Amino acid sequence: MSSVLSVRNHRFTKLESIPAANGRARFDTATLPPAEKATEKSVLFLGFDWGTNKSCLKAAYAGKPETAIDQIVPTVVGYAKDGIVDGLLPDNATVLFGKQALQHRLHLNLVQPMVDGVVKDVASARDFAKHLRSLIDVPAGTEIRAVIGVPANADSTARENVRQGVSGLFDRVLLVPEPFLAALGFRDETRLSGSDYVDPVRNSLFVDIGGGTTDVCLVQGYYPTADDQISLAFAGDKVDALFYDAVRKTYPDCELSPIKVRELKEQHSFVGKADAPVIVSVMVNGKVRKLDITEQLGNACAELLNVIFGTVKDLIARTSSDSVGELLQNIIITGGGSRIRGLDTELQRLLAEEGYEQPCVRLAGERYKEFVALGALKAARGARDNQWQQVIK
Repeated sequence: MSSVLSVRNHRFTKLESIPAANGRARFDTATLPPAEKATEKSVLFLGFDWGTNKSCLKAAYAGKPETAIDQIVPTVVGYAKDGIVDGLLPDNATVLFGKQALQHRLHLNLVQPMVDGVVKDVASARDFAKHLRSLIDVPAGTEIRAVIGVPANADSTARENVRQGVSGLFDRVLLVPEPFLAALGFRDETRLSGSDYVDPVRNSLFVDIGGGTTDVCLVQGYYPTADDQISLAFAGDKVDALFYDAVRKTYPDCELSPIKVRELKEQHSFVGKADAPVIVSVMVNGKVRKLDITEQLGNACAELLNVIFGTVKDLIARTSSDSVGELLQNIIITGGGSRIRGLDTELQRLLAEEGYEQPCVRLAGERYKEFVALGALKAARGARDNQWQQVIK
């Protein structure tokens, strides 16, 4: 049976992402094989997108096509403030996670375990990973094999922090770059035989814009090497910071919370020419006030567009002349940042003005939140036994 990911003659140590053999590990672009059949004990395959702002879990049992777990959880941990009165928090909990933590944030100290796409606070990351594990209700003796997405070019420290975060929670783990998983998740295996279908795994350039990082990756039918991918610590959170600073400069008496800033960005973000002025109502000192945030928000998003444009040009320059024409027709933007209005058309316009031949940029669509986790689940189903790493407990 062909494998989704195959690696030859490599000895693994501890917990690593799947390395390239002889520079490039092959990726089978044929239809994915059916799920592995459980042998001695039940196996649950887990696709885990551990995002800066939101985390997504997708899981299925070996040998079964249906999804057993499908969860999206805000990546935040809330620790009860000292001296909190009994009864204010659900079940007098001392730690809350995800939506509950955001709902009760007035009485909590909120911590984001992930910053710029990687684990920065190992203790809270460990707590968050334990919470996610508690959502996975499996029979005793079930082996859980998790493929976890990491930013492109994640260094050894970032991988080690992930290892510490999940140690003892999953039985076997693989770390795989997120944009590669996004391409795999975006791929529609039911259409591979169609003459009009453009396989995103065959030859594409994926731009995955998350909260902490923007990952740009060449996906050309094999596991990407370090030269095929670039990870930038300029993504949704950086846009939030630029937007916040600009609003404070224009309206110094207006203090917006980080949550409100993100909410306004997600509702109104755009690049290019605004269709209409962006006028929002916010609460300032207990009174409703209308603010024109058109320029501030547009400029912040334009900074992200310019960074992406430069990175895309860099990776196009690394592509062989034989494949670049097809690649230019298959530039795909995914992740939360793909919801910025006009991002696809503006990037395509910039590339065309730069002289690239008929570039085609498109959005991954409404399911962008789940593509990395879905790709991770597909990779988990197809990985061979000798590719999985046991996690040291």
